[in-house]
Amino acid sequence: MKKMHLLLSLMSSLFLILSCSKGDSDTGNPNPPPATCTGPAKSFSSDVNPLIQSFCNKSGCHASGSTNGPGPLTNYSQVFSARAVIRNAVATGLMPKDATLTAAQKNAIVCWIDSGAPNN
Repeated sequence: MKKMHLLLSLMSSLFLILSCSKGDSDTGNPNPPPATCTGPAKSFSSDVNPLIQSFCNKSGCHASGSTNGPGPLTNYSQVFSARAVIRNAVATGLMPKDATLTAAQKNAIVCWIDSGAPNN
């Protein structure tokens, strides 16, 4: 009986984990595809921060006080600290959960991170 209870608990946990993914095409690829970084260098203040504030820093996601993933993404310091997690999630399409970034938006974030994530 204990084994059956454990098995049911594991199966329900697995179901919850899988149901939180964005979609069937998400693979959680640990090696996200490379970005196409051409043109002028991306700026945190004009290219990246507006995307983070629009798509990430909102209630239920990464607003102030959030405990989701890397936590809140409300300012440069928080975004910089979470840059590796952000890069992977954006490049693989796992984030944002409730929207889809264009290729240009993904590239802006990934290229900014790949260039050292400067506070510019």
